[in-house]
Amino acid sequence: MTTNPYLDTCPHFIREYEKMKLPALAESDDQPQYVHNVALKPLPVISPSIPKHKDFKHRCIKFTVAAVISLLLLLLVAGVLLAYYFSSSCIHGIKCGDGNCVWESQWCDGVTDCPAGQDEANCVRLHGSSFLLQIYSTQSKAWRSVCSHGWTEEKGRASCQSIGYSRGTYFKSGQQRADSNDGFLLVKSKFNPQASILQQLALQNTCPNNMVVTLHCTDCGSRVNSSRASAGQLASLGSWPWQVSLQVAASHRCGGVIISPYWIVTAAQCVTRATSPGDWAVYAGIVDPLGPLFNPAYSVRRIITHEGYNSQTLKNDIALMRLSQPLDITGSRNIGPVCLPNVGLKVTAHQKCWITRFGHRANDSGFPYLMEAQVSLIDAPECSSFIAYTNRISQDMICARDMQAGGGVCHADGGGPLVSLMDGVWWLIGDSIWGEHCAGQDAPGVYGNVAYFLDWIHRQMKRYQDD
Repeated sequence: MTTNPYLDTCPHFIREYEKMKLPALAESDDQPQYVHNVALKPLPVISPSIPKHKDFKHRCIKFTVAAVISLLLLLLVAGVLLAYYFSSSCIHGIKCGDGNCVWESQWCDGVTDCPAGQDEANCVRLHGSSFLLQIYSTQSKAWRSVCSHGWTEEKGRASCQSIGYSRGTYFKSGQQRADSNDGFLLVKSKFNPQASILQQLALQNTCPNNMVVTLHCTDCGSRVNSSRASAGQLASLGSWPWQVSLQVAASHRCGGVIISPYWIVTAAQCVTRATSPGDWAVYAGIVDPLGPLFNPAYSVRRIITHEGYNSQTLKNDIALMRLSQPLDITGSRNIGPVCLPNVGLKVTAHQKCWITRFGHRANDSGFPYLMEAQVSLIDAPECSSFIAYTNRISQDMICARDMQAGGGVCHADGGGPLVSLMDGVWWLIGDSIWGEHCAGQDAPGVYGNVAYFLDWIHRQMKRYQDD
């Protein structure tokens, strides 16, 4: 029997095939290598149906919440604005100076609205060397001249009282041609002496007689008969009638300046050493040691020191004395006030001035003699250039240099006057504050700038004019 060769080989191939068989796959390997994912359409969202009354309620709640939030925001804004309104010292008017405010229309209306009367304190002033009367107009919000049409001496006295002068010191009214195109204040037909002068005037565009009022509240700045001698010369009697000697226990302490029969200007540094008015005596019209023997001593009722005085820097070094009785300026040609510098008075550097002081002659330790010397004003930058004065000269100070060597300006009497003659009138430019503090002979003297303190002086005079 013939054997089939192909059949004989089958077991061999079968054995070889079994050898080639791979191990069995795990269950996880049964998954196909590539899977095609088919995105299915999302099922539609089916919102539950909301009844109409519930939808209306939901909207009401949302509206209420929004309204409450808006109201709270409005209240917050209003609170911020109110806080700013009350924290701002004067957002709605003019400052009184003590934290209070008044409406602009209340300023200088003749009625006191500020607690301390600041709104009516500086509403009347004198301008320039002609003593032009000016009053602040609340309507025009500016200073206006007063038409002389219908003006009387009684109105002049009332105006001076508004500045701070006592009624009995009034001197005279005058007039000069008008040169203003901004309007005038005209006297009303019916004058009420009990009411403020500010309520007796009305703003007008024209002045019927084209003349405006000039006013002299006291007879000041005249009756001088000085030798105008060289520096360091003894002054003659009556040459400087406004100079006074301020004494404690019969001893000269400081100089002072008469500005009205009731008022004396001096330096604050003088009176801080003896603050009681009863300690002081004022002698006027004297130039030598015999003067106090033949002249009365005037007592002091009140001493007012500037509230901003600094004893270290000497800033605001000014004080006032109010006398118990007025000086007799009519009975003696040796006694009389100097004029305070009116607003608008032009004072320039290198202007010629005079100083007077009480000082001792050589080998004489008794009562001092009145000395006089001519000086020249210098501006603040030049004054500050001296090493001793660097950064010490402030706007309330003014400097003057001795015009001749050895004039003794640096040894000026504390509180003594610095005066200048302009347009035939003697004006008080300064009061001595740095005397023996000068660094050397060539250093200028330093004085309180009286023009800077003018409002303060008038305010104190008005406050205590009825003492």
